[in-house]
Amino acid sequence: MRLHGPAHDRRAAGTFRSVRRIPRRAATLLVAGAACALAGCGGGGEDYANKPRPATPINVTAAISDKEISISPKEFGAGPVVIIVSNQTSGDQTVTLETEEIGGKQAGIKQSTEPIAARGTGTLKADVREGSYALTASDGPKPATLEVGPARKSAQDELLAP
Repeated sequence: MRLHGPAHDRRAAGTFRSVRRIPRRAATLLVAGAACALAGCGGGGEDYANKPRPATPINVTAAISDKEISISPKEFGAGPVVIIVSNQTSGDQTVTLETEEIGGKQAGIKQSTEPIAARGTGTLKADVREGSYALTASDGPKPATLEVGPARKSAQDELLAP
């Protein structure tokens, strides 16, 4: 009785290739390197304080006219803000943001822009906390009042945030 097929054919037996083995020294170095790499991931048992990110900055717009300063929104939560100011008057204006509290627990803030050219725009960046603020201009239009509420939510879980 003769069996047929490639598994039983002597001519097919020569077509199998041998598998190349990695030398012992190379295998030992490879395993040692992987162990060192894994040992570096973990931190040795110390806790890492992952401080939450601040809230994402919000844009607040302001327009200076001859009679008043208009601002929108007038109420928002504490955190970083960028106030974009449009000077619609015929002269240069310096805009100042300052707290309206006297004798508070923390020092107040007072921040100003560079002079904003007539019919030009400028920005004022601030990190505001809860309280009332006044936005004033150098040439005397009626100031605007801002009400800042409790802190806004952290931007910790927002993707692609700065």
